[in-house]
Amino acid sequence: MAAQAPRYGDWLEAGQVETLGRSLQDPEPLRLIRAESFRSFLELPLEPDPLYRKYGYFAGVDLAGISPEALGGRVARLPVPPFTVVVTHDAAGTHAEVPSDLRDQGVRVVTYPEAVQGAPESVEAFLRGTDKPSDRLTALGVALLNRGYRLELPDALATPVRLKDVAVLSREHEALSVRRSIRLGRGTRLLASEEVYGTGTPTNGQRLYGSSTDLEVGDHAHAAYLTAHAPDPQTVSIYTRHATTGAGARLGWVWTGFGGFRTRMRNTTILPGNGSDVEDLQAFYGAQNQGYDSSINITHIGTDTHGQSITRGVFRDEARGMSRGLVRIEKDARRTLSYLSEHAMLLSRGARSDTIPILEILCRDVKATHSTSVAPVDPEKIFYLESRGVPEGDAVRMIGEGFLSHVLERAPFANLRDILYPYLHARWDGRTVDWSSEPDVSLPPLEFRGGEAAPDWRFDSKLR
Repeated sequence: MAAQAPRYGDWLEAGQVETLGRSLQDPEPLRLIRAESFRSFLELPLEPDPLYRKYGYFAGVDLAGISPEALGGRVARLPVPPFTVVVTHDAAGTHAEVPSDLRDQGVRVVTYPEAVQGAPESVEAFLRGTDKPSDRLTALGVALLNRGYRLELPDALATPVRLKDVAVLSREHEALSVRRSIRLGRGTRLLASEEVYGTGTPTNGQRLYGSSTDLEVGDHAHAAYLTAHAPDPQTVSIYTRHATTGAGARLGWVWTGFGGFRTRMRNTTILPGNGSDVEDLQAFYGAQNQGYDSSINITHIGTDTHGQSITRGVFRDEARGMSRGLVRIEKDARRTLSYLSEHAMLLSRGARSDTIPILEILCRDVKATHSTSVAPVDPEKIFYLESRGVPEGDAVRMIGEGFLSHVLERAPFANLRDILYPYLHARWDGRTVDWSSEPDVSLPPLEFRGGEAAPDWRFDSKLR
């Protein structure tokens, strides 16, 4: 018998959305956006583009009973090292701590709901892009917006700023929907991490995590943004990330998936600034019945811009993955250099992955290539390791970890493979990454690789 179609109206009621808005003292623009987003949630499809509908995999999602107003205690307070902004999102709200060395230099953090109760231009900047959800789940994340902050970094800070952003889901039916609005001034450097964890595993329903990030990278600024996604196996997650770059700016997106039930990512980067570049790197590990759905869009507008997107996933058991990338090069984007790579490794007969790379090239003076593959682990590699005395299970694990390290070793963070190995180790062994039972689970200090956010590019270099 076919599975019954989800009854989305049972997940959430209009009265809950209105009550949430009143409790957060929504200004009129946000009230209208929230109400319209709830209507879109009831009306929009899960996937607006019919080309991709057969690839998406969101079976088993049932968020009936989710509660955006669930209240509880704060998680343990994290230390605040020098030059580090620490933001936590939990059942008690959003909490931001800025050390005096950064406050004295003009670094400013405004938490939600203060961010939406300021001047009209501040409200507009914080909400930019939230009024046009294109699919059902993105609209749900906007309708339930209940956490967030706006971070402003002034021009020419001498020292890189570290942003440590931690979200912890700890209650049954909890819904955390976080909005981040981050602006980097000219010549400033930012090392950001978004970390998502859970406590225990819900026994009576699913949790929801929504993440919306809007990033403005000023002229000649460097930003590296890492997501470590490791919630419990009952969490449904919706990621929306949008960035624009100024002249000579560098941006590194890094997304790593080690947990959750169903996860959807929508990443958009627009490069209008001449000489700007972006690296969008993603690595997934899927086991049991996990599902990942990733979409990366990079649009080149300025001249001499550079883009690189590399996605790799390892899937076992009944896990599912879908990765699609779109690189669009506008007609005046001369001397663009762009590369799109999507590869997946399947470790069992029940696992599945779809990779769909697309190039739209409207300018002739460019270099753009793509590569893609979905394949099981190479038996010759397993045989080679076994001939050296490595057991088969360990051989498969070594090959899978090496496959993912191709992404991590190219990230703009130093020693990222070593930093994230404990997460991968836990998931490979079938353990969840639990915030309450592992107090040291959060990421250690991060550094730029080689002191820079990304290696130098050259238009005449060979694409590999």
